[in-house]
Amino acid sequence: MTDTFELPEPPDRESGRPAGWLPRAEIDRIRSVVPILYVDAVPVRVDDSGDVVAVGLLLRVTPEGVMSRALVSGRVMYHERVRDALLRHIEKDLGPVALPQIPSSPQPFTIAEFFPTPGVTPYHDPRQHAVSLAYVVPVSGDCRPQQDALDLAWMTPEEAASEPVQVEMTGGQGLLLRQAMAHVGRLP
Repeated sequence: MTDTFELPEPPDRESGRPAGWLPRAEIDRIRSVVPILYVDAVPVRVDDSGDVVAVGLLLRVTPEGVMSRALVSGRVMYHERVRDALLRHIEKDLGPVALPQIPSSPQPFTIAEFFPTPGVTPYHDPRQHAVSLAYVVPVSGDCRPQQDALDLAWMTPEEAASEPVQVEMTGGQGLLLRQAMAHVGRLP
């Protein structure tokens, strides 16, 4: 059995960034030569029998100033377990009392490869080549948009997989959402 590694809490005194975060120039350099590991989480509400009844989608503003729907997503930090990265990003985007239910043996429903070149895969990230482990994560607590998320909308699986919502998602996250709904048996 392994102990959970806790990242140090205090920010770096000189830069003010959280411990483990790289300066912008350094992460940009690394992104240009090495694929970066990410996690994507599709937050869901489930009923008493475990069926998915609602999907939570964030509303964000892209760097280009466009409003878009998004999944919970973020980097896995050095020396951080995948389950801890999932918990950290869910808390960062949905709040500290989202109460995510990460399985004891987390297995992604898919692995998505994001490329800076459009068309290599259905997933695109102009900043980098990234590999993302994607999970469906039930949450049972009070979820509120945090950080740079403007809103959190709960939709039925059918609404979330609909064409109007899909066109609001960028970089292939709409496809990830549809794959997640197919994985849980809720694709319309």
